[in-house]
Amino acid sequence: MNVVNFLRQKPQLLSPLVTYALNGLEKCWMPGHGRWSHIYHLDGRTRPNESVPHSDAFYTLNVLLGMSRLPEWPAGIVAAEIYAQNAVDLLRLPATKYAYGMALWSAAELGLDVPQAVAQRVESLLSKADNWHGFRAQDLGMLLAGVIAQARAGDRRWVPFIDPLFAFLREHYHAPSGLFFDQPHGFRRRFASFATQTYLTLACYLYGEFTGKPDAIAMADGSTRKLIALQGPQGEWPWFFDAQRGTVLDYYEVYSVHQYGMAPAFLEHAEQHGVKEARDALIRGFKWVLGENQLRRPMLVPDLQLSIRSQVRKGELRTAKLRMLRALANAHLNRQAGLIDPAGLDVRLECRSYELGWILWSFGRRTDLKQLTHDPAFAAPAVDELRRAP
Repeated sequence: MNVVNFLRQKPQLLSPLVTYALNGLEKCWMPGHGRWSHIYHLDGRTRPNESVPHSDAFYTLNVLLGMSRLPEWPAGIVAAEIYAQNAVDLLRLPATKYAYGMALWSAAELGLDVPQAVAQRVESLLSKADNWHGFRAQDLGMLLAGVIAQARAGDRRWVPFIDPLFAFLREHYHAPSGLFFDQPHGFRRRFASFATQTYLTLACYLYGEFTGKPDAIAMADGSTRKLIALQGPQGEWPWFFDAQRGTVLDYYEVYSVHQYGMAPAFLEHAEQHGVKEARDALIRGFKWVLGENQLRRPMLVPDLQLSIRSQVRKGELRTAKLRMLRALANAHLNRQAGLIDPAGLDVRLECRSYELGWILWSFGRRTDLKQLTHDPAFAAPAVDELRRAP
């Protein structure tokens, strides 16, 4: 992956934001593994890239999905080879179900064939409807996005799964509040994350656009409007919701990727379908990363062209138990969570490669948000020098 030479040859092809993400991904690339890393630690250690193979493989497919939106690729990134290796590796690793959805989705966007063994694994998973009752929201959302992308790209074998999967989503995951449940059954289902909302909202938009069915678009618009109503005063996207009641159970952690990548992914569709408040919500959320947040600090690392993962409550960097207990109490008491004093916050000093992949997906083709994509924060001296180089 040679971003430097690419920028010297094509200095005006990419926005400063996309350039920033590509430079960051170059730091996360692990040539000995043929993948982008699970974590790039920002605490100054001498070997900052940490590999967790099944996560690396999924993140790499997510990065490739984002790169599919670039007008041209940097030299040295052979998408077909990287994709094939990591898609097939899912079969031997403890991969999540949603990773297979990403394998379908990224292949379709890249114009690549899904390896036969991977396609067979997904077909086996989807052919038994009993399997669906074990899907978390992210599993269902990515698998539905993947089969729709494949069908749109011309592979008709995935078409029979599309309508039944959406019907299952509508029946088992759509909550009365307009938000989405995390699971189809059980006590845990009402405790839904922002990721739950992102992947199912995106899936509804993709389904509605593919089939032309307005009820799916209406579901996605409803979820989007509800999320915007729950957005924090400085653009924070809350992390944990009571989907049944449509309330925030805990704002924290507030993740940078939600602010600059995942929320913009579904808000772009919302804008296209007439949700007028979507654009302002996107801009406010993005500016949180630029420093308009509780800590009044940019969540960027310009020297590395990376981002800081999140703002988290002090004492909770290594445990989620307190967050779960707090969410249970708030749900039991029907209590709406709020932001805490900034003195009680810390930052998680790491960056994950998929986060930068979502920047590429959400902004690789956008030219209408220059107040974000061309913010001075992304025009670091090193980048400026590359753009001036002969």
